[in-house]
Amino acid sequence: MEDLLTATHYLPIITTILAAFFSFEVLSRYRRKPQAWHLLWWGIGIVTYGIGTLIESAVAFSGWHVALFKSWYIFGALLGGAPLGIGTVYLLLPKRVGHICVSALLVVVSVTSLFVILSPIRYSFVDPHILNGVVLGWQKIRLVSPFINSFAFIFLVGGAIYSAVKYLRIPGSRNVAYGNVLIAVGGVLPGIGGAMSRMGHTEALYVGELFGVILIWLGYRRCQRGVVRPEPSAKTTASVSPAG
Repeated sequence: MEDLLTATHYLPIITTILAAFFSFEVLSRYRRKPQAWHLLWWGIGIVTYGIGTLIESAVAFSGWHVALFKSWYIFGALLGGAPLGIGTVYLLLPKRVGHICVSALLVVVSVTSLFVILSPIRYSFVDPHILNGVVLGWQKIRLVSPFINSFAFIFLVGGAIYSAVKYLRIPGSRNVAYGNVLIAVGGVLPGIGGAMSRMGHTEALYVGELFGVILIWLGYRRCQRGVVRPEPSAKTTASVSPAG
């Protein structure tokens, strides 16, 4: 059992590699469609997601360090999913609402990050190979991340569920509907892992992050196939999908 738990500490390495390829794919698409702000923020979200797991990978190899921990808390706990949620805001709501959400996120994350940087560390709670917010001396800082993560959950997962239901009603749109189901499930898994991490089971976070990014990527790819509608000549064509 101990060997299995130790092996899970190296899962973030795989997650980081997948996130790198996934973010490259999304941001490359954004370069071809610069008006698609949702692609920009999805790309940013996958990058921050990958930075968080990259730091987890560094800890697995080199051990716990205060600078690595605080960087992880900022990129993982605070920014792990919020940019993805903002991407969905830009997709489903007016651009003005997206701009407001970006401004609010930047203020909250900037102020909270400052407190994270200044916070003392409770070294008696440090595990040499696992990152956990319990080591923060100013524990009230941890009250902020659930609000940010709830925002990400509502828009990323809720938006995906909304889109899945919407496209299930449109003939020929199963690719988009099922793709959004995968995105919704993928968005839930890191949240479950994060909740278990707050209770001391950080290994669950690493598993959730890995399978989360896999499912979100698969869902994104499936949405790219678009809605297929029959032409009068019996041929088919694909329309633009929610994935942009």
